[in-house]
Amino acid sequence: MSGPAPASASSSQPSFSDLTRERPFMHMWTARLFGTAASQMLLVAIGWHMYELTNSAWDLGLVGLYQFVPALLLALLAGHIVDRHHRGRIVAACFAVQGLVGLVLLLAVMEKHDTRGLLLGLSLVLGAVRAFQMPAQQALTPLLVPPSMLARAMAFSSAGMQGAIIGGPALGGLLFVAGMSVVYGASVAFFVVACVLVLRLRYAYTPAAREPVTLATVFAGVDFIWKRKPVLGAVSLDLFAVLLGGAVALLPIYAKDILHTGPWGLGLLRGAPAVGALVMSIALTRRPVERHVGRTLLLAIGLFGLCMVVFGISRSFIVSLIALAVSGGADMVNVVIRQTLVQLETPDARRGRVSAVNSIFIGASNQLGEFESGATAALLGPVGSVVVGGVGTMLVALTWFKLFPSLAQRDRLVVAMPSGAKPAKPVTPAGPV
Repeated sequence: MSGPAPASASSSQPSFSDLTRERPFMHMWTARLFGTAASQMLLVAIGWHMYELTNSAWDLGLVGLYQFVPALLLALLAGHIVDRHHRGRIVAACFAVQGLVGLVLLLAVMEKHDTRGLLLGLSLVLGAVRAFQMPAQQALTPLLVPPSMLARAMAFSSAGMQGAIIGGPALGGLLFVAGMSVVYGASVAFFVVACVLVLRLRYAYTPAAREPVTLATVFAGVDFIWKRKPVLGAVSLDLFAVLLGGAVALLPIYAKDILHTGPWGLGLLRGAPAVGALVMSIALTRRPVERHVGRTLLLAIGLFGLCMVVFGISRSFIVSLIALAVSGGADMVNVVIRQTLVQLETPDARRGRVSAVNSIFIGASNQLGEFESGATAALLGPVGSVVVGGVGTMLVALTWFKLFPSLAQRDRLVVAMPSGAKPAKPVTPAGPV
């Protein structure tokens, strides 16, 4: 297979059908579909498993913290490695390690050796793996499609991932009926499929020039984002908004003690944000945001916070599902605008390091947000934690209008490369990774 074709000089924009004909991209899209579904099943299982073992909101928060700490500590080094080595092989290795984690948990349940310490220890492993997986996946996508298709490819990738995020937790919840070991076994099988698919991926790959590891090279992604205030505003907005507004860690409590459903209800609650995100990502695939992108981004974050307030005070399972679904759609607007902005402005030689910094913000807003939710729930109760977080998210959106006027006033996504930078020209077809 060949790499992505050069962007056409024609003024006409490529269509969705043009994107689906990019075989390397579609191959990777399928692999990520299986890998994301497996990851979601594993996360749902670990959350429910921990709550069954300890019945503690604090321990649920610790699962998120234990995933975040290694991801934070390894992120910058991981970005440097991603920019220096074959990204496809890195992604395949990450899927393989996560499959081994699922296998260990499967054997532990079967042999009745499952403990709180084991779940926390394996959460550390998952965090370390994701430090490499997230920047590798993000930096790989621009090599699989022409630049003119990147915004549409980002939206379609998000649609596929959200489909997996819907199916993974829902399938995991249903499989709980047959036992926790069945959920872990299914996640292992999905990770194997994802790993095999990535190992067969072919794309144009140019080995990076070797350079010594220095503070300057490792922190190049930080420097890049800091100097571009609209990008800094976008990624930091996600950090603080979702850090305050996330309620994922508390879903087992809501499912069991507030909404009074079982594992099947947890699966639906976990998948509800992905339903809204899937609908929104399909819409953005067909009609990308072209004007007033900064204002749209900030308003979407404000809507996300409002949805968290509604979810927090709701006692109706249906209302809770709707609130989570709308929050997922709002967050998807944030994801597509932010990811497209970062990738289009970043030279390929720095994409791994810039994506690693971006992954720190994403990880903080998710895993650290889970810890924050668990800690505040221990003090304020789960309802107080979610409502206060949602209000905080809306206040963050309002504050960012003032702190980052260049972001709030941005009309269009930046498509051109930074001055003096040249896009990478992959010339060496890589064999199967």
